[in-house]
Amino acid sequence: MPTTIILGSQWGDEGKGKLTDILCAQAQICARAAGGHNAGHSIKANGVSYDCHLLPSGVVAPNCMNLIGSAVVFHVPSFFKELTDIESKGVKDIRNRILVSDRCHINFDLHAAVDGLEEVELGSNAVGTTKRGIGPCYSTKAARSGVRLAEMFNEELFERKLRQLADGYKKRYGDLLKYDVEEEIARFKQYRVELANYVVDAVAFMQDAQERDAKVLVEGSQALMLDIDYGTYPYVTSSNTCLGGIVSGLGLKRRNIKEVVGVVKAYTTRVGSGSFPTEDTGEVGSKLQQLGGEIGVSTGRKRRCGWLDLVVLRYSCAVNDYDSLNLSKLDVLSSFDKIKIAIAYKDPLTGEELPSFPADHSLLERVEPVYHELPGWNTGIAEVREWSALPKEARDYVEYIEKFVHCKVKWIGTGPDRNDMIYRP
Repeated sequence: MPTTIILGSQWGDEGKGKLTDILCAQAQICARAAGGHNAGHSIKANGVSYDCHLLPSGVVAPNCMNLIGSAVVFHVPSFFKELTDIESKGVKDIRNRILVSDRCHINFDLHAAVDGLEEVELGSNAVGTTKRGIGPCYSTKAARSGVRLAEMFNEELFERKLRQLADGYKKRYGDLLKYDVEEEIARFKQYRVELANYVVDAVAFMQDAQERDAKVLVEGSQALMLDIDYGTYPYVTSSNTCLGGIVSGLGLKRRNIKEVVGVVKAYTTRVGSGSFPTEDTGEVGSKLQQLGGEIGVSTGRKRRCGWLDLVVLRYSCAVNDYDSLNLSKLDVLSSFDKIKIAIAYKDPLTGEELPSFPADHSLLERVEPVYHELPGWNTGIAEVREWSALPKEARDYVEYIEKFVHCKVKWIGTGPDRNDMIYRP
């Protein structure tokens, strides 16, 4: 490889898990850098479906070691539940192939309780979080009051810091906070024993891996448009999902990075609140949702759907500097007579096109997409494995995207299964 990075280029749910699963066959290490169990990566292999939230998708690959990196917020109960769930589907030796950074901040059930209260406080301006404690955990991390996994092994320190956190939230929310700190402390007495074999110094681990040129595959969580700095703030996640967050979250050596791959769905979806310029709330959006099976892996919520937005993808390419793209779920467009692609935004107040993707969310809410229309191909492509076998209209669609964003589409997803992928070297 030696280090390949897979990132989401839109608002998440692009299909990163599938490409990760394919490339894991060649990888020695698969790593997650940031985020938490709010992520949802789906893999379908040999007729079995796997859903990963906190675990890297590489756990399904039998010869791949997996690492949960230092910028991940780590929810212990979810970690053990996922291990058990994946083991129940026949994946062997998984507990010997997963490690967790001792620098991870612990995402307590306390954080989840607070997450729900914060969303209630925001009212109509609620972000639409998964209510799994991700934001509050990153908040305590930034405020330097959080608890790292390394501190868990110092029982007195751990219990003092968790009680202080709980006391602070209790003062703010009073009886609205439904949480028992002593119950969580009691559970961690057992977790402390069970986690001992999984927790490592991830900096030393990655240093050794990179010095010996191990093949490392990094699986990004969420996507660029949910990045805390570059996404559609404030309707974003609480971590850096961009390339920079990957490098810092794992301590990657920049000279070891061989390829950065952006995964982009052939149309656009989003879960939760926030601007979505190409969203279609009518027939097209409903059809995309139904044909694409657009239900969130982590939330179970229906995803909002619309045409592909090349303004977003061009912006994503500018921030993450992709070497190549994986265009996923192209097959979902197979029954459309005409296919639209957004190529610009127009401000209805001025009538002018915007020169770039705006930071001002109020401006983004009112923009009108400018569309380019292409003919559809009206034939199924679910079993197509070669570029030359795609209908000409499908190839034209792919090539239009490439020319617009100046980045090669190297992989094309033509169905849900692991083998439903065209590779263009």
